[in-house]
Amino acid sequence: MRNKRNKGISALVCAGVIAGAAVLGGAAPAAARATAGQDTAASDVRDRLARIPGMTVVSVAEKEGHPLYTLAYEQPVDHRRPHGATFTQRATLWHKSTGKPTVLYTGGYTLAGGTTALTKLLDANQVSVEHRYFAESRPKGAAGDDWSKMTVEQEAADEHRLTRALRTIEKGKWLGTGASKGGMTATYHERFYPEDLDAVVAFVAPNDANNRDDSGYERFFKAVGTKECRAALNAVQREMLVRRDTLLPRFEKEAAAEGHTFDETLGSTDRAYEFAALDQVWNFWQSGAEADCATVPDAKRTGDDELWKWSKEHGFSVYRDQELGTNGTGPYYRQAATQLGWADLKFKHLDGVRHHPDIYQPNSVLPAAMRGTYDNSTIADVDRWVRKHGQRMMFVYGENDPWSAEKFTPSRHDSYRYVVPGANHGASIAGLPAAEQKKAIATVKRWADVK
Repeated sequence: MRNKRNKGISALVCAGVIAGAAVLGGAAPAAARATAGQDTAASDVRDRLARIPGMTVVSVAEKEGHPLYTLAYEQPVDHRRPHGATFTQRATLWHKSTGKPTVLYTGGYTLAGGTTALTKLLDANQVSVEHRYFAESRPKGAAGDDWSKMTVEQEAADEHRLTRALRTIEKGKWLGTGASKGGMTATYHERFYPEDLDAVVAFVAPNDANNRDDSGYERFFKAVGTKECRAALNAVQREMLVRRDTLLPRFEKEAAAEGHTFDETLGSTDRAYEFAALDQVWNFWQSGAEADCATVPDAKRTGDDELWKWSKEHGFSVYRDQELGTNGTGPYYRQAATQLGWADLKFKHLDGVRHHPDIYQPNSVLPAAMRGTYDNSTIADVDRWVRKHGQRMMFVYGENDPWSAEKFTPSRHDSYRYVVPGANHGASIAGLPAAEQKKAIATVKRWADVK
């Protein structure tokens, strides 16, 4: 669950923007550059946007010589009852030409800025969208407290309506993309509305199709890096709990100084401390590299000060009330608890030093009103569909990324999966071996009809 990445339940939280914006490699094609700015319809794009029912053009700025529209789009809270309550979903459109490809990008959380890898490669338009129930895209009043509408299906329907509306303006090929939770969201959109997009490129998208079977994660942590590095990391993690009596007061003092509380979510400083320790090895691999193994201290011979300092710099990520509620990362954990699943690791090397054996799951970091009951039927359905029916889908994973331990398996219908050697949760096509990178880029250009 992490923020920095916060954790085994949630590295998704920050990493999405990192991987999604990674450079794919190569400049925009010369032909695409030559046509930039030559779109005769560009002058009336704002008027056409404003004429879309439910669409408001909030503002217009300039980005690299092209207009960047900030949009507010009225969406049903429940797409099964389209005439009921509504909310406003934030989005942006970076418009270059109605004839260019368009990249639909979601980070899976709040409205993401930046330019995605695909947008750079294809010199494309880019639509960015904020996920429902995050930041400003949350229903007001009682509807905003009804978490039953925070589902994969409802968000896919949000993106379906937005895509169909904007395709009346942007006439080129449309490609969906995102990283981590954003890659998952793009995949879910494709499953439920396969006619919307011409292709999907998903980076480091976890696929917990069977939440009862986390053996893939267990195998990952038994094989990643070297035997010596794994042993050293496990020893540090265990020592953080062995020294709880001396390090917990330090944790509490820093939390008090920074105004952090745990009453509404984890419930106590002891539980928050243990949760952060449990997340530590996952975070090390999610954001770090095998080269960082040289920094791991000798757990038994290291003093409290050095152990504390190293841990805080390498994965000891604290979950606090201030970041986990309705206005923070809480909506993600709600989804993990009810549909997306989580890595329920066994932590056998921590036997005898844990106080809270059932704590490592998303409901632990949620306020009581946001907790939910897990049902894997939707994610299992998506997994089967991608394997059998998905078309023009590409999945890119990192070899040393814990989130990549449970992957989507693409079908044989012009779909592909790549694993970037040595990469973490920031894996990109640019990190692939030359031959694979060339093939992946050629595939994306073909899908986008870019010569």
